[in-house]
Amino acid sequence: MHSDITFKAKHMMITNVKGSFGSFRANAKTNGENFQDAEFEFEADINSINTGVADRDEHLKSDDFFNAEEFPLLGFRSTKVDVNGDDLTIEGVITIRDVSKPITLKGEFGGIATDPYGQTKAGLTVNGSIKRSEFGLKWNAVTEAGGIVVSDEIKISNDIQFVKA
Repeated sequence: MHSDITFKAKHMMITNVKGSFGSFRANAKTNGENFQDAEFEFEADINSINTGVADRDEHLKSDDFFNAEEFPLLGFRSTKVDVNGDDLTIEGVITIRDVSKPITLKGEFGGIATDPYGQTKAGLTVNGSIKRSEFGLKWNAVTEAGGIVVSDEIKISNDIQFVKA
């Protein structure tokens, strides 16, 4: 409820187009208070992509990009977590369109709090980037002036609030 999974790409190399996934799940298994020994898993439903423009969202779901019909989920699984104070380095594997690649994400531990209903919650912000072409998201066009329409680099920004089970 209090989490956001967002991304942005350069459009025509002059502005950013932002988007998010409305349906996802994220789990963290840890024995520590600061995610030192954590194992993270994440999945996003490609069909829940939202950039604020319905036609663009449908294009992103098509075979030009994610091919949501054949590959409905984007996934991540951590392999190593290093903690330095409130800063985390999270190594793992991200899978898009059935292509898995290593990725290193930077995280910031926001702390732990108990909400008014007695639930223990932990906050984590995670950032990173991928090259979409490495995952088969290769569609692009060139403007009349010779510029690229969509950048290869996609920046990822996630604000996640975990609830202790």
